[in-house]
Amino acid sequence: MELLNEIWATARRNKLRTGLTGFAVAWGIFMLIVLLGAGNGLINAQLRQSDRFLSSSMVVFGGETSKPYQGLKEGRDIRLQERDITTSATEFPGVIDEVGAQYRTVATISNGQQYINGQIAGVYPNHTKIDKVEMLYGRYINNLDILEKRKVLVLSDKQAQELSSVATRSQQTGGLIGQYVKVGNFAFKVVGIYKEQENGRADVFSPYSTIKSIYGAKTDDAGRIEFTFHGLTTEQANEKFEQEYRQRINANHMAHPEDESAVWLWNRYTQNMQMETGIGIIRTALWIVGLFTLLSGIVGVSNIMLITVKERTHEFGIRKAIGAKPWSVLKLIISESIIITTIFGYIGMILGIAANEYMDATLGHTKVDAGLFKATMFVDPTVGLDVCIEATLVMIIAGTIAGLIPAYKAARIRPIEALRAD
Repeated sequence: MELLNEIWATARRNKLRTGLTGFAVAWGIFMLIVLLGAGNGLINAQLRQSDRFLSSSMVVFGGETSKPYQGLKEGRDIRLQERDITTSATEFPGVIDEVGAQYRTVATISNGQQYINGQIAGVYPNHTKIDKVEMLYGRYINNLDILEKRKVLVLSDKQAQELSSVATRSQQTGGLIGQYVKVGNFAFKVVGIYKEQENGRADVFSPYSTIKSIYGAKTDDAGRIEFTFHGLTTEQANEKFEQEYRQRINANHMAHPEDESAVWLWNRYTQNMQMETGIGIIRTALWIVGLFTLLSGIVGVSNIMLITVKERTHEFGIRKAIGAKPWSVLKLIISESIIITTIFGYIGMILGIAANEYMDATLGHTKVDAGLFKATMFVDPTVGLDVCIEATLVMIIAGTIAGLIPAYKAARIRPIEALRAD
């Protein structure tokens, strides 16, 4: 208790010095926690977007030729056809698992006086695996729907609410299950309702065969192809497969085998690999910047402790002259360093956590509207309590070591030399 009173008295006499020491400690921890929190918010937002898709899946789009081939000029539009779906399903059994397709159209969907204008995606049952549709009520498109060309729909919860009557709008959106709505001039049965994604874009789903027969019967356009795959665990393996697959689809359309513009491949696996690499770089950069910030606090503590010892050299000389042991001088300086570092380190930790919570409450709920979709830029921009405590402990230990070096020198100084000091 006597030691604490002495440290308190010293701190009161040297308010500026104590304040600067505490600020260096608190600022280092505060900035580390805020930087890591902001970085985690950006990373979590990217991970949430990528989690919507199955990583072992690809989507194939038609493109435009960029090279002349066999007498045909470049610049031809390539539209995927039914034979491309067959090629995908039969010629790559060692890699491709389930093959599906999407055929999209825009239509007005009405239920009595209520209506919406939306994009209808004719899909296969495997689409719910590839794009991870979360069902709330009813079911998704199944194989019988495809085979029998059933006129059925799967709506988002917000679309179902808009199509509900005013009297039932406040009730659960699952009330539309089993009811018929009009798609243009056709009656479709609502068989499922799914949770709309946060990006603000929602499709109405229907069987691929149904939508293709109604809206695409007069064209060979098959829309886009999507499939799941296995065994491609490296970037090299994915590149090799993409090259072989593109060459085969290009052959169906008389396009140059090496023309990468004729057919576009969206490989979610390599995209995830690239994103993980980028996330790793961001994490490393954040830690480096944060640790350097923490280091600046440690250096600040060290410098101030050196000044403290120098200013009190005369005092230490008097203490030793009247019988104080070297250990008592050492203990005084180390204790002062530990207490100041602990108190201000805790303050920095609390402020850093509060700043992250503020970011979560503000930026964490902000969406950027890019026109076609909306994206949340920050998701849970916080740092685990364990990281906060560890950072604080690091600063306390570093502050203790910073105080130990000048304390050791002060404890070894001879009283006569200390008394001569200015």
